[in-house]
Amino acid sequence: MGWFDGFEAGLHAAGEVELFARTGGDASKPPLLLLHGYPQTHAMWHRVARLLAADFSLVIPDLRGYGDSTKPDPAATPEQDHALHSKRAMAADMAALMNGLGHRTFSVAGHDRGGRVAHRLALDHADRVERLAVIDIVPTLDMYDMTEMRFASYYYHWFFLIQPAPLPERMIGGDPSFFLRWCLGGFGTKSLVRIEPEALAEYERCFGRADTIHASCEDYRASATIDLEHDRASRAAGEKVACDMLALWGQHGVVGQLYQPLDLWRAQCAGAVSGAAMDAGHFIPEERPEEIAARLRDFFLAR
Repeated sequence: MGWFDGFEAGLHAAGEVELFARTGGDASKPPLLLLHGYPQTHAMWHRVARLLAADFSLVIPDLRGYGDSTKPDPAATPEQDHALHSKRAMAADMAALMNGLGHRTFSVAGHDRGGRVAHRLALDHADRVERLAVIDIVPTLDMYDMTEMRFASYYYHWFFLIQPAPLPERMIGGDPSFFLRWCLGGFGTKSLVRIEPEALAEYERCFGRADTIHASCEDYRASATIDLEHDRASRAAGEKVACDMLALWGQHGVVGQLYQPLDLWRAQCAGAVSGAAMDAGHFIPEERPEEIAARLRDFFLAR
């Protein structure tokens, strides 16, 4: 089967931005939104999408700032605001995208940054999200509040990317392919062998752009500032994920080594929380596509 055969590709208006997305699968089946992480694009879902296409109407976008989606103008908000890259803004993008595609309610699965967007989507648009799956993350606020030497060493990029512009932008821009490949081969994954050549070429095409490098840094700056404000306000108000959720993580990655994911997610979810560790590092959909697809199918189709 060829690269995303049977899927349509194009730009979709989503509020103040345009999102590149692939849509496909069976239009008569339940809608499922798949969100990617850093430093990737929607292409990370290729093998999983092939396996899920018979059971879902799939929507697979690039997050704002990534891939071929809109890169917000850095001059549009104050330098220290980062609101254009908040998970609240990204979640609103996804709600608008799904509405434009005719999906009033839907389920969502997100890996890495996409999981953080999916978490905020389930909080801010609880009436839209039927079920939620997050892959290799625990809540952002907990990760920052529990920061210690091992976490700062393993996830050094969290603290590098939040430095004021243009420091990380200039440093990454000196050799973006090296930095990209270093990230993709890290966090417990150890090798690029499981990444499809087409996907790697797509990552390199998109990540090497100066506007993408800046936007991805802004994504992390937002997580360390305005996203934490939103998360603290949600917790103070007693807001929790209302739907059932699935948490999956790599036993060889940072999340699996440092945290108790089910305990942390159960504290933030009013629905039932299930999940398990997988024999993988961080980039699980590319390391274990068949197993991820099976687990997502079982969770999202269970009634």
